[in-house]
Amino acid sequence: MGLPTSPNPLPRLRALLASLLLGVVLASCSAAAAGLNSFQSPDGRYAFLYPTGWTRVQVSGGPQVVFHDLINSDETLSLVISQVDGDDDLSQLGSAVAVGERLRRTAIAPEGSGREATLVEARERDEAGHTFYDLEYSVHLADRDRHELATVVVDRGRLYTLAASTNEVRWPKVKELFDQVIRSFSLLV
Repeated sequence: MGLPTSPNPLPRLRALLASLLLGVVLASCSAAAAGLNSFQSPDGRYAFLYPTGWTRVQVSGGPQVVFHDLINSDETLSLVISQVDGDDDLSQLGSAVAVGERLRRTAIAPEGSGREATLVEARERDEAGHTFYDLEYSVHLADRDRHELATVVVDRGRLYTLAASTNEVRWPKVKELFDQVIRSFSLLV
């Protein structure tokens, strides 16, 4: 009497490998977004991620959205929305460096503010049909030094500027997290 023959094991092996691959992909996706929560605007126009443990605060006469860390309260994330000509796109406002320098002079360290800022890096990226400028600044205040990352994009007559800021001492610890947050900004409509 011979050994029973089993059905072809190849389909089972493929199914097992597919399951393992799916598990690895899902684990890496969740690890990439670990420690982040999602925020979407009430009108459904934009969304971004912000660090877990941060809380939203209301401010009047300032940014539309502000979050700050509950433990390190000087770590902030803010979104400013400004009006621009409805026909403008980001490149019409200038290159990444030109827009970064204008933001440095007008918002981060305007004359008379007591702050000094240096544009460390300016990059352009395209995502979902939109051009983004990712900007990095080193900011000197009278009593401390800070670091800031920002992303800028134009859509339908609006200039969106999402910026994350921390003190220079914490910068090496949060640099990758802040980069994830800034790059997560997306336009939904």
